[in-house]
Amino acid sequence: MSRTKLKTHRGAAKRFKITGSGKVVRRKASGSHLLTKKSSTRKRVLKQDALVDKANERNVKRLIPYA
Repeated sequence: MSRTKLKTHRGAAKRFKITGSGKVVRRKASGSHLLTKKSSTRKRVLKQDALVDKANERNVKRLIPYA
């Protein structure tokens, strides 16, 4: 019996990246518009990537099996 290949979830592939150590990296929310009311410090923090928490990491890795 042959195993079928898994399809990558294209939406997830554009949003997440796997690091060399196997962790999942994501962008922070709220950094794309309505920036005038946000402080410089807050905007600077929003630019940085964040790690996906352990509770969701397994689900994200399932969506991007070949990343």
